[in-house]
Parts: sequence; structure tokens; C-alpha cells
Amino acid sequence: MASVYLETSVIGYLASRPGTDIIFAANQLMTLEWWNDQRSRFELFASQAVVDECSAGDPTAAKERLVFLNGIPVLAINAATQNLAQELIRRVGLPAKAAVDALHIAIAALNRIDYLLTWNCKHIANPAFRRKIEDVLNDAGLRPPVICTPQEILNV
Repeated sequence: MASVYLETSVIGYLASRPGTDIIFAANQLMTLEWWNDQRSRFELFASQAVVDECSAGDPTAAKERLVFLNGIPVLAINAATQNLAQELIRRVGLPAKAAVDALHIAIAALNRIDYLLTWNCKHIANPAFRRKIEDVLNDAGLRPPVICTPQEILNV
């Protein structure tokens, strides 16, 4: 069974109320479709970074986000993940504010996760960064996870 790392933006879409923006609404529907109809085909994982991000902000909204993480194994963050995240920031050219995004990538790679599922197309599922991310991970002797959106994984 293929493994999937759930990045925080996916949980955010699952827990969000329906929006009026057509792109947001379409992304939300695809995320819900994958969650309801296809997630059982995958072994799901999150990390303490995902838990921390989902716990932030409005307590009611945080509680609604955390429901989706019930029963999903939480992968550890250690010195190796921190070091790899720093290397990703340095070599990929991610801004310092994207440190947690680099951490998500590092956690997925170090845990040999098959897919990193995200709606973060600015720093993670960004075509301009994907090859650089793969180069850093390959240089570290790691197999890069397939970075994709719920729309893309619907076709797997």
C-alpha cells in the first residue's frame, strides 16, 4: 500500500467551510472526494509540524482541523529532519518563512513516504522548485516523495 504524508493545507481544505471563490471551492471538493472515496487505498501519515499548525489559531477551528488527524500516525521531527530542512532552504532557494514547508518535505523524504499531498503550490508543489527539491533529496541518498495535490492523486 502506498503511503501519503498529509501536509497541513490538505487538512485545512477538509475542515474549511465552503467558500465562494470558485478555485477554492473546486480544490475543496477534490480534497473531500479524495478523502471520502480514495484515502483508504493509502497508508496516511502526518507529523508534529502538521499537528502544531492545525492546533494554531481559533480554538474552535483548530478542534475541527484536528478531528481529521485522529488515528493518523504522527512522524517525529528530529535533528536529521531539521538538518535536511535547512539544506532544502539553502539549496532550493526557499525563503526563511518557508521553514515549516521544508520540514514537511524533509519528514516525508526521511520516512520514505511515497506521496506528499499538499495544496501549498507556493513553496512545496511549485514546479519551479520540484526539480531542485528532488536534486537535494537525491544528493542526500533519499528517494523523493511524489509531491502532488489532491487533484493529481485522484488519478493514481
